[in-house]
Amino acid sequence: MPEVRIEAEPRTEFGKGPSRRIRRAGRVPGVMYGHGAESRHFTLPEHDLMIALKTPNALIRLEGLGRATLALPKAVQRDAIKGEIEHVDLIEVRSGEKVTVEIQVRVTGNVFPGGLLDQQLVQISVEAEATHLPNGVDVDVEGMEIGTAVHASDIALPAGTTLVTDPEALVLHVLGAQAVDLGEAEAAEGEAAEGEVPEAVPAADSESESE
Repeated sequence: MPEVRIEAEPRTEFGKGPSRRIRRAGRVPGVMYGHGAESRHFTLPEHDLMIALKTPNALIRLEGLGRATLALPKAVQRDAIKGEIEHVDLIEVRSGEKVTVEIQVRVTGNVFPGGLLDQQLVQISVEAEATHLPNGVDVDVEGMEIGTAVHASDIALPAGTTLVTDPEALVLHVLGAQAVDLGEAEAAEGEAAEGEVPEAVPAADSESESE
């Protein structure tokens, strides 16, 4: 995976007021952790950061903090309404270091006519060298027949990549239309049953007959 170079500026002011000023200036507050060192605070140009984050597990080369540092996105906070990046957490990595990341499972092709593809996992966890992370894996479902299942262990991973997700985890399978219709019908019956009001049970007469 190619590196994305971003020029960082050290951050010395903290709090809501300075954070708003940073964002108005077109920059994003950030912090980086890793390798037992103290966390480092900085700001990044919003435009460059947004472009970098379009690539899953983007490998970012931060410059401007005294020494060039490689980092991976750890957490990204966005405005709930505007979607703008408000803060980013990065984790420092080094060449040759193994890291665990989530990668996308991409599906190509069409299943056998009459079958319906049910994808259970859109991502799987893998371990790979920090500077050679795969951006995803492809699963070809062309012509897959009803009943076919693909588990995590069935996916071909790039060289140097190790599966972390449970090997038995179901990634996708092909269902028949009849099975899907039956499942929907059973679900509808279950919802109807939950909505039924039980018939009232007559209370026992509490007054005993006189002798």
